[in-house]
Amino acid sequence: MLGASPVRVLDDRHRDEALRILDADPVANVFVGSRVHAAGLDPRRLGAQMWGYQRDGRLVSLCYAGANLIPVNAGPDAVRAFAERAQAQGRRCSSIVGPVTAVTGLWEILGPYWGPPRAVRGLQPVMATSQTPSVPVDPGVRRVGMADFDLVYPACVAMFTEEVGVSPNSGDGGVLYRARVAELIRSGRAFARIEDGRVMFKAEVGAVTPHACQVQGVWVPPDLRGQGLSVAGMAALVDESLRSIAPVVSLYVNDYNVRARAAYRRVGFAEVGEFMSILF
Repeated sequence: MLGASPVRVLDDRHRDEALRILDADPVANVFVGSRVHAAGLDPRRLGAQMWGYQRDGRLVSLCYAGANLIPVNAGPDAVRAFAERAQAQGRRCSSIVGPVTAVTGLWEILGPYWGPPRAVRGLQPVMATSQTPSVPVDPGVRRVGMADFDLVYPACVAMFTEEVGVSPNSGDGGVLYRARVAELIRSGRAFARIEDGRVMFKAEVGAVTPHACQVQGVWVPPDLRGQGLSVAGMAALVDESLRSIAPVVSLYVNDYNVRARAAYRRVGFAEVGEFMSILF
């Protein structure tokens, strides 16, 4: 079906097989799964290539190769095959993200050619919940609309810059990032508490499949942290997401962000896996 080579660029003929792999672990694979559920596997629509690794004629592993390089269900043989393909074509991604073991294996091979990275996030717990929060929700948290864009966008930039270490406005002046924020707002997946023209809490649901969704961009202004805004805000977001977006809400967080991990646990999240990120 896929030919003799163990790694091929997949297309829509392999959509059902790819979704079988992705949906087997819908929380870990929610980002890639969201793209495939929405766009299929045609590289033009997907905005990336999807590499497939086969064993005994059966598709068993995937690797999303776009702005991010993301291995899916990749054992040692698949990791090596994906790394060799990535090395041969040269680095085109801004990060490698995924399960710790697979990303470590990719980086052991690619590091000598692609390094040094800008940052390595060696352990990022993946957290998820399917339960309505037991803590009080913030009634002021709501879906934002495009009328709120000029208030919400600076908060998104501040969060991104704090988290990633560079401004999303660098390079293209923020054109792509503005478009992404606008897309999330228009799709009803951007939430915030806004008081007197100031964003007090904000977060987005960045990826959605029929089985799970993933929260990103959780942010409270630095001078308001420690007041419980993130707990109540996340409780409101989780409550609404479980009602209207997906049956499981997930996220991943840096292991050293002890305060955030504690806040998410109070909302009801539990750790279900471990990611690693290499940032360029």
